[in-house]
Amino acid sequence: MRAPALYSAAGSLLLTTLTATPAGSAEAVPGLAELRGTAVAAARAKARGIAFGSCSEEQDMPGSLQCGTVSVPLDYASPNGKQIKLTVSRVRATHKDPHNSKRRVPRQGALVFNPGGPGASGMYFPLIGLMPEWKRLAAAYDLVGYAPRGVGRSAPLSCQDPKHFFKGPSQAPTHPSESYKRERIAQAKAYARGCAKRSGSALRHYHSLNNARDLDVLRAALGEEKLTFMGASYGTYYGALYATLFPSRVRRMVFDAAVNPDPEQIWYRNNLDQSAAFEGRWADFREWIAKHDKVYGLGDTPAKVLRSYERASARLAAEPAGGKVGPGQLQGALLQAGYYEDYWPYRAQALSAYLKGDPKPLIEIAAPVREAAVEAENSRAVYTAVECNDAAWPTEWSVWDRDNTRLARVAPFETWDNVWMNLPCAYWPAPRQQPLDVRTGPGELPPTLILAAERDAAAPYQGALELHRRLGDSVLVTERDTGTHGIAGGPNPCVNAYVDAYLLEGRLPGRRTACASRPEPRPAK
Repeated sequence: MRAPALYSAAGSLLLTTLTATPAGSAEAVPGLAELRGTAVAAARAKARGIAFGSCSEEQDMPGSLQCGTVSVPLDYASPNGKQIKLTVSRVRATHKDPHNSKRRVPRQGALVFNPGGPGASGMYFPLIGLMPEWKRLAAAYDLVGYAPRGVGRSAPLSCQDPKHFFKGPSQAPTHPSESYKRERIAQAKAYARGCAKRSGSALRHYHSLNNARDLDVLRAALGEEKLTFMGASYGTYYGALYATLFPSRVRRMVFDAAVNPDPEQIWYRNNLDQSAAFEGRWADFREWIAKHDKVYGLGDTPAKVLRSYERASARLAAEPAGGKVGPGQLQGALLQAGYYEDYWPYRAQALSAYLKGDPKPLIEIAAPVREAAVEAENSRAVYTAVECNDAAWPTEWSVWDRDNTRLARVAPFETWDNVWMNLPCAYWPAPRQQPLDVRTGPGELPPTLILAAERDAAAPYQGALELHRRLGDSVLVTERDTGTHGIAGGPNPCVNAYVDAYLLEGRLPGRRTACASRPEPRPAK
């Protein structure tokens, strides 16, 4: 449970009295030491700022982008102890009105973005201002991205040698045998041990609460009195933690593809819900393929398309395509179509070509890219560390086996793959955090904007409803009948108009507002 005095609207008042707290009494109130540490680190960052300059050659950034670093405590309870550096990127506000070249747009500050994960980097985000849908925001805001702790060059985490990260071709049984389960359990235990061995005692400090605290230090380093933030997917979760911890420091916040912040959902139950939602999205994709049977020849009903997929999977199990693509790689490639409808045409085309005797398109989209192994291994390590550290997980395999065997009967496509991704958390060696109860009352927090696609599988719609319920004065904009994961700045002008109106003018629609669905993708020919 959160401490009401600590996380209420009076939180800012509490900061002014921290110096009066008797020595040694910080641990009497959970989180008080970390709150004090955040204040210390933020004050230090504000004084130092960020020395932006050219990005290094290793970062491979265009000249319009500037890079710098900000130091944050590894452990906020010891703000003067070990520091780690987070890499930050920025493109300054252009001041150019895309609709009126003679008008100079006034700067509104920095817009900080996180793309999710956990484990994703936002270093390339500022370049999005080159896209037409983002030019109005790029005129008014410095666009700021960064690599959260553990990601990329920001005190990177690793759990295994990247040379051994890609294991392909691999299997993907929808109803795994007992021997296969034992094999995966052994791998999960080894992976958890590897995380502890490579990171040592620092591993415990990579979690969502510290990501939220880092965000406040970054705000201060940027010279912003209040934070303007857009988070996508997982970024919405620690954005919501920030809003709960530091409500008086929020200017505007956009939560795009919101995950369910209920402490009881973090993270085991959220993953069960995600697996169930992906089954629905997989059905949507198959229905679309069936509509275009004349193009793909995979079947004119979703059931027939499923049989085509199963036929391809069985063939790949017997003889992997190019020696690299097995059933696991096929499932992974089609799973990406569950995130983004833009992927539908080319995933369907690759499956069709493979079954017609041409494996090249499938190899191109599904084969592991060895050159990306270091980045992929790092991303997976951060994902695992953050999710495992954030909350308690079942530690008995029998619980995982019971829940997911039951779920796989109705949602076989993603269920077991999701289990293997998260199973190291059952054997995690670091202590767990108590999830914060995300909740603000009316008037505690400035109005915020939540965006959600109704059929999003990676962040099921119930999560957006729950976040909307928990954040007072929030507004929910729903894109109907579509499931793209993250809808800001996409092809839907209705969604983009609401985002621009909010971030540029502070205007919001009614508490519940809907936008019509975007057009379905056209089949690739």
